[in-house]
Amino acid sequence: MKAMVLREPGKPFVEEEYPDPVAGPGEAVAKVLACGAGLTIHHARMGRVPDVDYPLIIGHEITAIITAVGEGVEGIQEGDAVTAHFYVTCGRCKWCLINRETLCENFTGYIGRQVQGAYAEYIKLPARNFIKIPAGLDYENNAAEVSVICDAIATPYKVTKRARIAPLENVAVIGAGGGVGIHMVMMAKWAHARVIAVDVAANKLGKCRDVGADEAVDASQGDVTGALMDLTGGKGVDVVVDFVSSAATMEAGVQSLGIGGRLVTLGGTGQPFQAAARNMVTKELELLGSRYCSKQELKESLDLVARGDVWPVVTETYSFNVEEVEKVHERLEAAAVTGRAVIVME
Repeated sequence: MKAMVLREPGKPFVEEEYPDPVAGPGEAVAKVLACGAGLTIHHARMGRVPDVDYPLIIGHEITAIITAVGEGVEGIQEGDAVTAHFYVTCGRCKWCLINRETLCENFTGYIGRQVQGAYAEYIKLPARNFIKIPAGLDYENNAAEVSVICDAIATPYKVTKRARIAPLENVAVIGAGGGVGIHMVMMAKWAHARVIAVDVAANKLGKCRDVGADEAVDASQGDVTGALMDLTGGKGVDVVVDFVSSAATMEAGVQSLGIGGRLVTLGGTGQPFQAAARNMVTKELELLGSRYCSKQELKESLDLVARGDVWPVVTETYSFNVEEVEKVHERLEAAAVTGRAVIVME
């Protein structure tokens, strides 16, 4: 099979011929139709995340067709259309059994970091990582859009539940113009909140409005906290979702929260920040972290798209060759992609 291989971090992709994968016990092999290209895998490409096993095939957001299943596999069969769950987990610990797989006690890695990923014609995974695409979702004509549901829609879908976003609440999304951020805007609007998009790239705020943002704040102009307080009549927002998570954005987010407010970080730069304990007590604030999604939340996200509640924002597609793959990663590095970019295999 053809694969785009990273020999070392930050270096160009190399097109190589790999043996077609063979499904062992408990495994399955799928033919990749499309693979999303976002910042999560770009950071692996650039060596910005730990414990990446090079040489490496990156990529985990897929639309694919099962071509072989190994001994003992149940629930999927040849010909099934599937996507994939990003985390490789045990399926038997306390956290897996209560649908919180991202906290798995026996976590063994990520697809496209410790497990070879989907910048290839075929991908082999533990069969439990493949999630069937519902019959009502037209993956054949929308392979690019369907591929990114497993991250771009499922991740913010979990946040809507974790932050308990309710109708009429004021929700600020920091980093709203990014590939997942713009879908967070969409999902918060789906939850009937009043959504405020915040981003330093003013040119991306228009697209945020297109997918549901009621208000937009150009963070490059300065006082984000002041702008959010003004937009809420001085009361503060109910929820801040921060995809940047620098010290500055986290502190601005906390200061923007109203009574009973919740701040959710999804990692971002991961910098330490300060929050005033007195404000946390007097307002009963909640500071939360959120990691990816459970398999059940992924399935529910697929169902939401299948029934027409939301639709992924794919703005750029690329062919499966070295020149095109390098091009999309150059654009990711420059933060030039609004919404999602996808590599389409055929």
